[in-house]
Amino acid sequence: MATQTSATGSLEYAQNTVISQSRFTAESQAPCKALIEQFTLAKGQSTLRVPKVGQTTMENLTEGIDIVTEQDIGLSYKDLTTGEVGGKFILTKKLIDQFNEDVFKMIGKQLGDGMARKVDTDVIALFSALNGGTTLGLDGASLGLAQAQACITRARSAMVPNPISFVHHPNATGNLAKSAMAIGATYYAGILGSLSEELLRNFWKIQIDGVNFFWDANIAKIAGVDSGYGAIFSKSAMAFLTGWAPEIEREKDISLRAWEVVMTSDYGVFELDDAYGFPARYEIGNLVTS
Repeated sequence: MATQTSATGSLEYAQNTVISQSRFTAESQAPCKALIEQFTLAKGQSTLRVPKVGQTTMENLTEGIDIVTEQDIGLSYKDLTTGEVGGKFILTKKLIDQFNEDVFKMIGKQLGDGMARKVDTDVIALFSALNGGTTLGLDGASLGLAQAQACITRARSAMVPNPISFVHHPNATGNLAKSAMAIGATYYAGILGSLSEELLRNFWKIQIDGVNFFWDANIAKIAGVDSGYGAIFSKSAMAFLTGWAPEIEREKDISLRAWEVVMTSDYGVFELDDAYGFPARYEIGNLVTS
């Protein structure tokens, strides 16, 4: 008869349940990561150096006269590094022996939720500093069609490159949708373009002048007021650097008579080009429902 250990059977199945559920949840829970540039550290790297070049200015020429003005490449670098994040559950032998698949699905969802929320809020934390903190909107202002179009125009005037996204709290995008209803605006499926449609469709609210608007409930109120910082930004404004993708490992603790299930990841989020976005401050208090 083959030897049965605690690493086989129910625990192995439970581990697979936790892993699959946590990965699904982490990948589908929050929009911000999918809207910015993605980089991965190569094996042996601790830092990724991202180059940026300046603009070239053309000049009028005279036939037969040599070009004498030399252009400056204007090369600069941004060094990106990562840091570890993680969390764990302790599953006792008694719990494992009384295995219930729903318990492990719940644990997987909690781990996935936690990782997705951590990544998302790390990106959101960058919003208020975009463009040196030059904020569009203000406390007390609601996000309507006029305000949304003004933000888009400001971004276009500042030559923010496509694709451009606008992310704000669902109460802010709800005000926008309410404003759009007055002119018969419609939710059109399938116009997300080059963005990851499957991942982002649930967060997409509306498109105005080629800019996709997304809601994100992880945006918090600024202390003492009902407004919060969303942002309008190019994909090139911020970056997500992966050291290693979220992974789950387990370890047996003999004296505790339990298994530790640990989820970790190594990543960093950064401003890549400060000029390619603006903070957008609008009201995010609850809408009137009566």
